[in-house]
Amino acid sequence: MTTNTVTINPTASVSIFAYICSMEKRFEKYRGIHPGIILARELKKRDLAQRPIALSADLAPQSFNQIIKGKRNLPLPAALKIDRELGLEEGTLALLQTYYDIEKEKRKTATGNHPDMQLLRKSLFWDTNIDNIDWPAQYRAVILRVFERGNLSEKKEILRFYGSAKAREVLKDKAAVTVDNATAAHPIKWNRTA
Repeated sequence: MTTNTVTINPTASVSIFAYICSMEKRFEKYRGIHPGIILARELKKRDLAQRPIALSADLAPQSFNQIIKGKRNLPLPAALKIDRELGLEEGTLALLQTYYDIEKEKRKTATGNHPDMQLLRKSLFWDTNIDNIDWPAQYRAVILRVFERGNLSEKKEILRFYGSAKAREVLKDKAAVTVDNATAAHPIKWNRTA
C-alpha cells in the first residue's frame, strides 16, 4: 500500500500567504458587494458588451444579466473564465463572491437584527427582496409598510422588534406629514365674522 505525501516548500507557502494577503488588501473595499455589480462597473468602464462575455464564460446571456444585477450568484467556473477574459488575477471574482456570501450569511444569522420572519408575510414587501432589507436602518419604511398593509400579528411583531416608542414616533411623524400635506393642498379657510 502506498500513501501519497505532499511536501511543501516552506518559502512557497509563505509567498502564497503573502499573495492572499495582498489580494485581500486590494479588495477590502469591495467586501460584501455582489461580484456582479463590480463586474458591471468593469464592463462599463471598458465599454464591453455583456453578451460576448457571457458566451465566453459558457453562461446564458439572461443568467449573466441576473448576475450583473446581483440577483444570482456567480458560479466558480464562470468566475475563472471571466477573470481570464478580462485579464484579472485568477480567483478575483471568486474571492469577491466568497466575501459577498460571508456578508450575506452574517446578515442572515445576526441575532436580534431582524424581526421574526415567520410572523411576516413576504408579500408584504413585494417590491423588494425581503432578505436584503436592512431592518435597523430602514425602520421608518418597514414600520409604515406594516402599519399600512399588515395584519394584527405582523403589527405586534413590528412593535415587539422596534418597540412601541419608535413605532409611535414614526407613525406620529407620518400623521403630521399627512396633515401638513392636506392643509397645504387645501388651506383652512377661517370663517371671520366681524
